[in-house]
Amino acid sequence: MPLRVTFLGTAGAIPTTERNPSAIFVAREGEELLFDAGEGTQRQMMRFGTGFSVSHLFVTHLHGDHVLGIPGLLQTMDFNDREEPLAIHTPSGTRRELKGLVNALGNRPSFPVRINEVGDGDVAYRADEYEVRAFATDHDARSVGYALVEDDRKGRFDRERAEELGVPVGPKFSKLHEGEPVELEDGTVVDPDQVVGDPRPGRTIVYTGDTRPAAATVEAAEEPDLLIHDATFADDRADRAAETAHSTARQAAKIANQAGADRLALMHLSSRYAGQTDAHLEQAREVFAGDETNAFVPDDGQALEIPYPDGESE
Repeated sequence: MPLRVTFLGTAGAIPTTERNPSAIFVAREGEELLFDAGEGTQRQMMRFGTGFSVSHLFVTHLHGDHVLGIPGLLQTMDFNDREEPLAIHTPSGTRRELKGLVNALGNRPSFPVRINEVGDGDVAYRADEYEVRAFATDHDARSVGYALVEDDRKGRFDRERAEELGVPVGPKFSKLHEGEPVELEDGTVVDPDQVVGDPRPGRTIVYTGDTRPAAATVEAAEEPDLLIHDATFADDRADRAAETAHSTARQAAKIANQAGADRLALMHLSSRYAGQTDAHLEQAREVFAGDETNAFVPDDGQALEIPYPDGESE
């Protein structure tokens, strides 16, 4: 089942000619989610071909570089005759401000927009096979991060063993795989645990938004396949990172280690680095415990397929 992340905006507070403000697009089996929407997000969606069929928008906090794209995005959706509802999730205590942003152009969208406040530990959205959880972050505003966590998948069905036990090919295979015991013609009962392996883990994506290094990020999800972490500054501005409630690339890598992340995306780079990412990469890779190439600075438009932890296609 495909799970694809597209980095629509990777800049810090000030955009550059190469980087747009924060926005992350996630597509999973036909459902499309958006995390933050900095200025110009709708143009980035056009530029990189994601489309506008977003069902949920998850806002980490209400600083401009994470939300100023919302009015334009809603207007673009309106111009495209959207009818489907849009849910916007926002940190606790910010509903009023976000509602004002939704109505900033003086007209309510013609499609339903629902605003949902979320706090630490809340399930912002529950789907059939995954959920998006909010967790606390440490920024100078009301803020949360989000973890998309898939359910465990069913264990692998051992067809050869089932046939050895006398289970006929057909519906009884499906029942066993769904966790139901079956009775054979001779009265023998075959239990699922005789032919079905242990549950297999799903995939996890964690997005912090803006934050100092925080234990809650580590606790948000165990061993994420992708951690998208604030890395606004390199070591030369570590004091500035602490003052402004951001992280350095090295700090992000330490959090990735503690969380057991497989890959680390360094986000929200300050414009003062003007496209020079070598220091961020070098400092993160000095401490990142995984394959050093799995710590990276994404470019706007970069898309990433997230495989299952066991490497299987399903």
